[in-house]
Amino acid sequence: MKQKDSLKFTNKEVPDIIWREAYVALSHYPELKDTPITFRFKNNIKKSFMQAQPSFSGIFKNRKKRGYFVFINKEIKIEDEVFTVTDAPKDVIIGWIGHELGHIMDYRNRSGINMLWFGVKYLTSHNYIREAERAADTYAVNHGLGKYIIATKDFILNQSDLSEKYKNRIKKLYLSQEEIVELVEDLDELEEEAKKKD
Repeated sequence: MKQKDSLKFTNKEVPDIIWREAYVALSHYPELKDTPITFRFKNNIKKSFMQAQPSFSGIFKNRKKRGYFVFINKEIKIEDEVFTVTDAPKDVIIGWIGHELGHIMDYRNRSGINMLWFGVKYLTSHNYIREAERAADTYAVNHGLGKYIIATKDFILNQSDLSEKYKNRIKKLYLSQEEIVELVEDLDELEEEAKKKD
């Protein structure tokens, strides 16, 4: 089979190099089945490896018809370290994509005006960035991606050569590994209770 630069499945466009990881992450979000999402490599996303955002041409469309992009840095240079998508294990990429899909879940509930206001606050408020990033992590964990989010945090904080400055930013803005484990345990307890009721 001839390799393509990107594959399309159910109105999703995904670069071939990450289509398996994207497929796993998307399978945890059945609500996004009919949502158009384009994954695209991009140069120079500042301070981040991936970034989800609505399609600006459709920002004022009906929320159900709005499309989204997940931009992925071809490489991220933090101080003297250069990091690419192929440097990370598959579970880490699944976690990263799962986090970005968490942002899209959040965006789906917002009107066009609210999305614009969200963008302004995200660019100007450190506390708002923290709130948005922790919400995306929570969406991912609540959709069964807890082990992948933990793998991503572990890779960034303990296994990669990324700078301490970048690692400290992750610690400040995102859920900690301990908080994620606690969320996963809470979900497991709820599932057990639901099974007992059945």
